[in-house]
Amino acid sequence: MNRFIVSVCILALGGCSPSKTAAPSGISLEKQTAPEAYRVKFATSKGDFVMDVKRSWSPRGADRFYELIKSNFYDDARFFRVRPKFVVQWGIHKDPKVGMLWHQLQIPDDPIVQSNLRGFVTFATGGPNTRTTQVFVNLADNARLDKTGFSPFAKVSEGMDVVDQLYSGYGECAPRGAGPDQGEIEKQGNQYLIGHFPRLDYIKTARIL
Repeated sequence: MNRFIVSVCILALGGCSPSKTAAPSGISLEKQTAPEAYRVKFATSKGDFVMDVKRSWSPRGADRFYELIKSNFYDDARFFRVRPKFVVQWGIHKDPKVGMLWHQLQIPDDPIVQSNLRGFVTFATGGPNTRTTQVFVNLADNARLDKTGFSPFAKVSEGMDVVDQLYSGYGECAPRGAGPDQGEIEKQGNQYLIGHFPRLDYIKTARIL
């Protein structure tokens, strides 16, 4: 599972060149090369924020994020892990069937070009070459994450105050805290989160500007 190292909790506009790649269960996923720079607006239950994505920082990460945004993957996704002065994390699809397909499409790691400083956005990982759909925003300067392979691909350029205000009352994810269990989110989707963690903030839409 793509879990942002839960076992240690971390202490723990240009064109594109589409091509086709085989996805699980015979579904065709359009693989795209992202523009060298693009912006993404997240409309959330708390307000809006904007990310500037730079492909030169993390090419594979920027490409995958572009594919996810173009497919509306993050619409209605919950910010299921909010650790003040650490990270805000999201990226498990509301529909477990869709999430499972993307979970099998892992991408190789990118070199570390930018540091995990406040406002930078990075894919979560469960180990080397396991990035899929989960991402996090650094709420503080977390440069210690650089040496463990977390490669930022974007930075929040507008609305960081919104990110800071996302609901954090449930605490750390299970099993280390009383917050959501990522395994249950993957199995049940938003049904689990709405039923057990109704106060979580969420993404209304995420679109390329």
